[in-house]
Amino acid sequence: MRIDLHTHSRVSDGTQSPTELVRAAATAGLDVVALTDHDITAGWDEASTAADSAGIALVRGIEISTRFHGRGVHLLAYLPDPGDPTLRAELDRILAGRDQRVPAMLERLRALGIDGATEEALAEVTVDAAATGRPHVADLLVRLGAVSDRDQAFADYLAEGRPAYVDRYAADLVRMLGVVTGAGGVPVVAHPWGRGSAGVLDEDAFAVLAAAGLFGIEVDHLDHDPAQRSRLRAIAAALGLVVTGSSDHHGTGKVDHDLGVETTAPDQLERILDRAAELGSPTTLVGAA
Repeated sequence: MRIDLHTHSRVSDGTQSPTELVRAAATAGLDVVALTDHDITAGWDEASTAADSAGIALVRGIEISTRFHGRGVHLLAYLPDPGDPTLRAELDRILAGRDQRVPAMLERLRALGIDGATEEALAEVTVDAAATGRPHVADLLVRLGAVSDRDQAFADYLAEGRPAYVDRYAADLVRMLGVVTGAGGVPVVAHPWGRGSAGVLDEDAFAVLAAAGLFGIEVDHLDHDPAQRSRLRAIAAALGLVVTGSSDHHGTGKVDHDLGVETTAPDQLERILDRAAELGSPTTLVGAA
């Protein structure tokens, strides 16, 4: 069984519709795929319909923007109740931060001489996107010819410390662990050592997070080298945490992150489903036989 527990559609910053993503996952030979758009669940219904049609099991998820000791950490939440009022309020606050950030970034880009960086031009890039962010601005810069690809856009303009970077609200990680589990969801930290978070997410930090409700670590991710994977796997084993592997697929928005390039072992998915059942969430996966 081939399982990919971290993908994005163009509801956030991927380049495929939820339907296209699910169909591509089936074509890639996956048996299970999770849709984990950033801070939003708007793609779940469409993905569920596509999964039924394609005969692939869908895990409903979210990748939530959080902070821990001042650093950004992404938290994957599997099978939460999207109608839970506390979770909904936090996601709404995060999305509002996204919406407020984009015009400020565009204003900075125009001040840097990129006159085409307007909200009207961005709207042509963000078709179907309900959660906008820096990757959309990066795509606009590519379209304008200011950069060659998303990576250059971040390196030259949009990464923290670069001239068009604007901060935004992200939820406290420890608090969000409680919010996710309170909504019946299973929290797994995404690519913990791939985005500059290694300095705050050491073994002691993982122990604190596990005590607060963290259930797993995304170990097998292209951002982690073999030595990092080995160390993270040892931390997970010591703390009794699930180990997942995922592509972090964004369609053409991320080079080499092909569907199924990294996968999760079936017994680890079973642990996630068992935990969701303990928390009272429905665990029958859409499209599952």
